Order: sequence, then C-alpha cells, then structure tokens
Amino acid sequence: MMIDTHCHLNDEKLLPEADGIVAGFREQGIESAICVGYDMPSSERAAELAEKYPELYAVIGIHPHDATTADYDKYERLATLSSSQKVVGIGEIGLDYHYDLSPRAIQKGAFREQIELADTLGLPIVLHIREAYEDAKQILFEAQRYLNNGLLLHCYSGSKEFVKIFGELDAYFAFGGAITFKNAKHNLEAMQAVPVNRLLLETDCPYMTPEPFRGRTNRPEYVNLVADRASEVLGIERSEIDRITSENAKRLFIRMK
Repeated sequence: MMIDTHCHLNDEKLLPEADGIVAGFREQGIESAICVGYDMPSSERAAELAEKYPELYAVIGIHPHDATTADYDKYERLATLSSSQKVVGIGEIGLDYHYDLSPRAIQKGAFREQIELADTLGLPIVLHIREAYEDAKQILFEAQRYLNNGLLLHCYSGSKEFVKIFGELDAYFAFGGAITFKNAKHNLEAMQAVPVNRLLLETDCPYMTPEPFRGRTNRPEYVNLVADRASEVLGIERSEIDRITSENAKRLFIRMK
C-alpha cells in the first residue's frame, strides 16, 4: 500500500469528487494521502477534509505565491488548526522565483517565519522551492536550529548536488509525475542521488499529471505510475518501493498512523 504525500483534493478541480476519490483508495493500493494547503482557505479545507476522511491527513501553510497575505493572525490560525492530530506538517512553504507572485524579500520573510512556527508546533515542514535553491539553502542553514522535526522538498527539481547539500539537514525528497516525462533526465539523476530512506512519492494532483495521462487532470491513483517509474529507474521491486516510501512518510510525518 502506498502513500501519496502531496495532493490537493482541496482544489476546485477535485473537491467535488473527493468522496469517490477517497473511496477508491484501497482498490488502487493507496493507504492514505496528505492534502496540502497553499493559502488560508485551502489550508482550512485541507484540515476539514482530513477530519472527514480517515485516509486523509493535512499539511497547512502559506505558499510563496501568497506570502504577501502572511501575518500574525494567520499564523495564529495555523497554530489552532494544527492542534488536530490529522494535521501533520506546515507547508507548502518556501520560495518561488519562477513566477515571483510575491516580492522575494516578502517570500523570504514568510518562509523564515513559518519555519519557526513549525518548530514551535513540533511539526515538519514541506517546501516548495522553484528556481531558488541557493537562497533556500542559505535560509535553511541559517535557521538550522529550528529544523528539529524534519523537512521535505516537495516536487524536487533541484540538482543531485543539492541533494547532498540538503542531505546535511536530513531532508526528505519527494518526486512526482515529472519523473515519467520524456525530458526527465535531470529529475531522474536527482532521484538516483537520494538515499532510499529519504525518498517519498507524490502526485501534486490535480497538477503534474504523469505519462501517459499528461495533459489531463491528475489524480491520487496516478501515484502508481510514479512508483512504477521509480521502481524501473532505481532497480527496486515495486512492492519494495511501496513499502520503503510509505515507511519513510510515516517516519517524517510522525502523526500518521
């Protein structure tokens, strides 16, 4: 049984189908999934969905796109939501220099603040880093004293060299549909550099749909396609990929049953 460590059933594309999607988990070999927030409304929905479905857990936080909305009141609300044992982490937080929807200085501030918030709450952090690995490295190493509960680089797109650098912080790395793409050489090299006890799999649905369904709406069940590709590239039996990545997820997200 697998764990999809990053999905967005709180997204409008999937939310109306949530009942049916979760009902199909067991048949599709999915033990559970983590629904991830990216702003306050989506974090509220993620927490609500986690309470509704035993198979779902939530990660809550403010994405770099929405860093301009981050303030003390929202952090207080995140802290309140995290009192539920179904909330397993703070995220997705970080830096996004591809779209730059929030000024970079504000992104950095919200990133640092939520790292400290997660430490206060005793929760791991889930990172969104895009075209900003150098600055993310600097912030994380400066904030190392707050990294006491684990960190995950979601949808990892960095180099194999950065795998070693973030490995010094005992980071976990999650890979999704991108490893199935024809131009996935960079992603596959990075995945091969990750120690197997730090490897996680995800869908990031409804985004990043794997082949052969690229161009359609992504769904949690497609995590199986990601696992198939990881098994092929790493030379590890598919059943072992399922076991290893699920054990890794539970080690990082200690509130998961």
